[in-house]
Amino acid sequence: MAKFSSIPHTIHQALNQRENDFFNPVAALSQNGIRRHSEPYENDDYRQSFSIDTDRILHSLAYTRYIDKTQVFYLVQNDHITHRVLHVQLVSKIARTIGRFLGLNEDLIEAISLGHDIGHTPFGHDGERFMSELCQRHGIGYFLHNLQSVQFLERVERKGKGWNLCLQTLDGILCHDGEIHNQKLEPFHTKTFEILHDEIQNKRLNPAFCLTPMTIEGCVVRMADTISYIGRDIEDAIRLNMIQRSDMPARAVKVLGNTNGAIVYRLVTDVIESSFHHPHTAFSPEVSEALELLKSFNLERIYLNPQIKRHKEAIHHLFQLLFERYLDDVEHENRNSVIFTGFLQDMSEAYVQRHQPVEIVRDFISGMTDRYFLAQCPKELRPMPWMP
Repeated sequence: MAKFSSIPHTIHQALNQRENDFFNPVAALSQNGIRRHSEPYENDDYRQSFSIDTDRILHSLAYTRYIDKTQVFYLVQNDHITHRVLHVQLVSKIARTIGRFLGLNEDLIEAISLGHDIGHTPFGHDGERFMSELCQRHGIGYFLHNLQSVQFLERVERKGKGWNLCLQTLDGILCHDGEIHNQKLEPFHTKTFEILHDEIQNKRLNPAFCLTPMTIEGCVVRMADTISYIGRDIEDAIRLNMIQRSDMPARAVKVLGNTNGAIVYRLVTDVIESSFHHPHTAFSPEVSEALELLKSFNLERIYLNPQIKRHKEAIHHLFQLLFERYLDDVEHENRNSVIFTGFLQDMSEAYVQRHQPVEIVRDFISGMTDRYFLAQCPKELRPMPWMP
């Protein structure tokens, strides 16, 4: 029995040594993973720190709910449109491909990728804006999905105990924002849990506050986030007859191609070539300019297109309705409410003590799937899916 029990530890040591031997000098080593609370038996597990983080994220309830979370297009009858669960898998695959060729830690990349959007509300970025309005109105700052991702994984999951993930994983999730355009990203290595906390507070008060990942793996995920959605959203929009392929800007097409496959391959190749043997991740200037042009095209022709906003006001009203209903239920301790029976039941006392009623409502609603959200609303107010 003693001989068998030593095998995981031996494997763990061998994997750590392999990282020391083969990783890029700027890569994050698994043995340097920092947890808020030490876990003395972690070194006896054949899994390394960031691999454990990946498993914990995969087994979280919030990850399960990705299956019915809007990516861009909501309430549309088409089974081939990208949902949030596919998006995070695409980010993971693209980022791990880049990381493999750059000699980086693929376990950390996977953990960040799979966890980065866990804080998204139902109905995508529209839902995020509606939730942010309500949070500001009630005095708890802006709502941003990257902050909420950390909130779920640290303070809500496991009935308020959290998953005790590594600082490097949580930091990559916090700093993943793929909507910000960066030609080059260089990690800010010297972070602590105290700095992480301060960055969250600053971002909640000022959404323009700049965040930079502490690891190059976090930088890779941030770029992979953009790579994964830019062409995919175009393909979805074409499938929904919102745009034609010929509408794509010619200057961007000349550099990147006009299909998702071509765009992804060009961008991934460019990141690898522009980042190889450098302490940063980067696009070449030509590709960066083309990507920025394509992002502007997507914003104008897809994300702000009235065709996908047809239910925006109805969803906005329903966010207000549910938020005020649940806030009243919590403040008046209506224990028959679903926020008690479906969320607060068996929640740790520490979670309840650390959170104001409005923060509890924020956590409950933002964690809902699209379908569950609508099921809580009066039938006569539920918008019907549209057919392209």
